[in-house]
Amino acid sequence: MKKTFPVVKNFKIFGIISILLCSIGLFSILALPFGLNLFNLSIDFAGGTQMEFNMNTPVTTEIKDQVKSVFSDATGVTPSSVINASDTHVIVRMSSIDSEKRQAAISAMEKKFNLTENDLYQNEDVSASVGQDMQRTAFLSAIVAVILMMLYISFRFEFTSGLAAVVCLLHDLLIMLTCYVVFQISMDSKFIAAALTILGYSINASIIVFDRVRENLRTSRKEPFEDVAERSVWQTMGRTINTTLTTLFTVGMLCILVPSLRNFAVPLIIGIISGAYSSILLSSALWGKFRKIFRKKHA
Repeated sequence: MKKTFPVVKNFKIFGIISILLCSIGLFSILALPFGLNLFNLSIDFAGGTQMEFNMNTPVTTEIKDQVKSVFSDATGVTPSSVINASDTHVIVRMSSIDSEKRQAAISAMEKKFNLTENDLYQNEDVSASVGQDMQRTAFLSAIVAVILMMLYISFRFEFTSGLAAVVCLLHDLLIMLTCYVVFQISMDSKFIAAALTILGYSINASIIVFDRVRENLRTSRKEPFEDVAERSVWQTMGRTINTTLTTLFTVGMLCILVPSLRNFAVPLIIGIISGAYSSILLSSALWGKFRKIFRKKHA
């Protein structure tokens, strides 16, 4: 095999990078029970009222301030956030208000900015209990998916490889959560779809590497696992990169051409890159680490 960069032997470097990237996402989850919410939760999770208007003009900071003022005067409730949905669309989020106050806000917006009924793109009110159910569903979906994937990998290869795969999956989810926190992407129902998509993509990339490791172990029984893993990573490197680039191109076009799905596409892009990173640079090295740990325990 020609001389290549030692991926497995430099696991500590990649591990430290991953820990730093995952730390924000992990801290954000651990902070939730203490009342500290770093996520930009949409009404799907937090509950409340959300309206989206087409302002028919580029939405500037001045316009957003005016929108907040209009809502405050019309409803007596100050919006929690006024953000851009696109260049000309604005989303207003606030605590739950009744239908009369929502209609008063709509009338005030139409009068202030010369809008019509067709310029109201969204008018939703979600109770806090529905948001809590959504959070519970998202959490349980991820847990069940991770457990089932671990059982599958353990059955197909061995328990230590299943453990390594689970660590990589959690790594990808935490980096995805870090992305939501850092860029303050609105976390809505699309988050569940994006998270489960990333789990499936990441596990598939890891399986490709694990499969090659298993094949090489059969023909190189006396060779150290680290050397076999190193060779296997480089043998599957081209396929993993090509698959990642192809997927990124497709999702990138979705992000550019369909603005309404941008909150879904951007975390998906981050997750795809993270999945390729973990499958190439972490998965096989973690498998080797766990093999050593469990063999020492059984020695």
